[in-house]
Amino acid sequence: MTKICYPLFLILILLSFSTCSAQEEMDFTRLREAMVNRQIIDRGVNDPNVIKVMRKVPRHLFVPRKNRAFSYDDHPLPIGEGQTISQPYIVAFMTEALKLKPGERVLEIGTGSGYQAAVLAELINEVYSIEIIEALGKRAQETLDKLGYKNVHIKIGDGHKGWPQKAPFDAIIVTCAPEQIPRPLIEQLKEGGRIIIPVGRKGAIQKLVRAVKRGGLLKTEDVMLVRFVPMVSGDD
Repeated sequence: MTKICYPLFLILILLSFSTCSAQEEMDFTRLREAMVNRQIIDRGVNDPNVIKVMRKVPRHLFVPRKNRAFSYDDHPLPIGEGQTISQPYIVAFMTEALKLKPGERVLEIGTGSGYQAAVLAELINEVYSIEIIEALGKRAQETLDKLGYKNVHIKIGDGHKGWPQKAPFDAIIVTCAPEQIPRPLIEQLKEGGRIIIPVGRKGAIQKLVRAVKRGGLLKTEDVMLVRFVPMVSGDD
């Protein structure tokens, strides 16, 4: 058997990279814990399952490398193509608002980075996510695949139309703002199903609306003021 001897300097370099990577992951773990405690629990999110997932999902891996150091800060971050990854608190709040159960199926409109889909995938059976920007959808799918999320299904398409072939859904979450709730989404929601969606004009402050479908209609409530990127139509 041939014995391969590596130069000492090469061994030291490899050990240095390994140590830095491990240290970096430890730092991100501490930042994630602080994010959950200060930004999420202290603001009133108290669902233990949501809190557990927010502690687990590595948000930094869904953020472009140049912005990764800010992954756990208390604000949205750009992810390219004029889009953003939502503020951690908003992700947790919207997830909690859906009151999800383990066997449910959820439709997400606006895949973006894939982070919200990963959070959902930890809590439920199947996530169907629609992204109109192909580059973002493909990148999110690659990230989710690398992290082992087999129960997230991404389609490139117009979120206004929903995903009728996979309907009905137990819940729908929308991470971009239409001017009004698209009718197809209401139709694709199960009776008794829940939807949370920002609604408002482009460039204006929007209302985050939570609703339950009763008798084919939505019973809505406004829960907070927000600012999301607009929901783009395939006709735009």
